[in-house]
Amino acid sequence: MRHRVSNATAALVGAAGATAVAFGAFGAHALRNTLDASALATWHTGVEYHFWHALALLATCLLPASRARQVAQSAFALGILFFSGSLYALALGAPRWFGPVTPLGGVAFIVGWLALGFALRANRD
Repeated sequence: MRHRVSNATAALVGAAGATAVAFGAFGAHALRNTLDASALATWHTGVEYHFWHALALLATCLLPASRARQVAQSAFALGILFFSGSLYALALGAPRWFGPVTPLGGVAFIVGWLALGFALRANRD
């Protein structure tokens, strides 16, 4: 069954997946001799969450359009930006005040998963 996906959502899904791969490669190659082990681990955590939630964004496209699907998509995108983005910044030496941004992204991920669950439940006919 095909479900309509907006051009913006399609671009978001593609960009999220592509940047996850690019940031993973960048961390593995360009940063490997630049950052210490702790910073590399932080970078790697950002990439893992980025990638998993790019896939979660893709999964939302398999559902019919609904408010819950829209909330899930927005929350996953914000989670990638705030959670992974703050970890990337911290790994590269951003000021410590950047740290509290990370849990905001984590909350967005949780909201995204809950909204995805609601969207799946509404679609179970």
